Amino acid sequence: MKQSGIKPVASNRKAYHDFFVEDKIEAGIALSGTEVKSVRAGGVNLKDSFCVFKDGECYLRGTRISPYEKGNIFNRDPERLRKLLLHKREIRKWAAAVERSGYTVVPLSVYLKDALVKVELGLCKGKKDYDKRDSINARDSEREIARVMKNNNRYNKGGFDE
Repeated sequence: MKQSGIKPVASNRKAYHDFFVEDKIEAGIALSGTEVKSVRAGGVNLKDSFCVFKDGECYLRGTRISPYEKGNIFNRDPERLRKLLLHKREIRKWAAAVERSGYTVVPLSVYLKDALVKVELGLCKGKKDYDKRDSINARDSEREIARVMKNNNRYNKGGFDE
């Protein structure tokens, strides 16, 4: 029986803090059987992970998939290099951007899509410290505006006795 829909497993929120995400793409990932079971159980950590291009292939480095507790001898190294499944033209395009323009490819999330493990990759450019501060200030001001608007709407509707 095949499952349908998308079930998020892990996300890399730090990537949005440290990088400007210019483009996104979905890729498959080559995993062994016990690794798939561990991913389904939520044992994925994307912190400090990135993609490398070697011999016309794209590999995921630094991603930790915890060993499956019932996997015994079949478990693989938790931090091994994992091959990403992409079309050749996508690999060439992104590898050229990484070589030329100083971009980096970072995994943004891992999710299950119709019983397959997928990785969302982002073509990212690094943020400077002042860019990070600007992002934090913009987010805080949006939150403050939303809070004030919510309070004003509450008072305008007559929700409080005055």
